[in-house]
Amino acid sequence: MTAKAPPAAANHVNVTINGRQYRMACEEGQEPRLLALADNLESRIQDLRGKFGEIGDARLVVMAALIAADELIDAKGRIAALEQELDALRSGSTDAIDRASLTNRAVIAALNSAAERIEKTTQVLNRTIGGGIAIG
Repeated sequence: MTAKAPPAAANHVNVTINGRQYRMACEEGQEPRLLALADNLESRIQDLRGKFGEIGDARLVVMAALIAADELIDAKGRIAALEQELDALRSGSTDAIDRASLTNRAVIAALNSAAERIEKTTQVLNRTIGGGIAIG
């Protein structure tokens, strides 16, 4: 026999949209979010009613939903563009770090080479002088 976990208790919120009350189920803690969403939709409907008058409840709700969907699509597009820009910036910083690392290695190699040449020159000078005076 398999025991099943009891279903999560759903909380309920009463929202008003276009003058009508609706009892909505939601997860615990999501009540304020659901109320804010309903208020946003109600505000959109009231704005449309102010612009177009009484054109039918269903039509007002559909228009408000289409406006919200349009804003959502625009927002998703802006988010995608920002994500691409962020990826490009991250890639650019990685490239800059790689270039800096190559530059550092080249500088170290040049300094090591110069140090070796100075050391050889010092040895030649010491031999030329006849070993009487040690330089370096």
